[in-house]
Amino acid sequence: MVLKKELKILGIDPGTTIMGYGIIKCDEEKIFMLAMGFIELHKFKDHFKRLQHIFHRTLMLIDEYEPDELAIESPFYGNNIQSMLKLGRAQGTAISAALYRDLPIFEYAPRKIKQSITGNGNASKVQVANMLKYILKIEELPPRLDATDGLAVALCHYYQKNRKFSNHK
Repeated sequence: MVLKKELKILGIDPGTTIMGYGIIKCDEEKIFMLAMGFIELHKFKDHFKRLQHIFHRTLMLIDEYEPDELAIESPFYGNNIQSMLKLGRAQGTAISAALYRDLPIFEYAPRKIKQSITGNGNASKVQVANMLKYILKIEELPPRLDATDGLAVALCHYYQKNRKFSNHK
C-alpha cells in the first residue's frame, strides 16, 4: 500500500466515561502530532446522551482536522459484560460519525496497539504514553492517558500501513 504525499489519521480510544483521541499528520518522511485530547462523558447521567455527545464531538474533530482515515480501538472483554456492551456502543457511535463523513475505518485490538508502539503487547498506559512522548517529541503528557491511548491508535494504524517505519526505524 502506497501513501499519498500527506495523510491525516484520527485515532480514537472509545469509552463511556472518557473518550481519548489523537490526530497525526504523516508525510513521506515525518510524523507530526496535530492534536490529542479527551472528552469527558461522566457528566451525562443518561447513557444515550453520552452516545449523542460522542457522535457530535467525533463529527467536530473530523470537520476541524479533516482526517483521511479513522483508526479505532476494538472493545475488549473485561470482567463485566455490561461494561463491554456499553463500550461497544461507544465505539459504534464514533464509527457511525466517521461513516457519516465517508471516512475509511480501521480497527485494532488493544494488544496490537501496545505491541506496535512499545514492542510489548502487555505494556501499561504509562509505558505507551512515554514511548509516544519520545517518538512524537511531545513536551508534556496530558492529565488523562486516554488522550495518549487515542494517539497510540493513530500511530499504530500508520505503522500498519507503512511497515518500513515499524519498530521506530
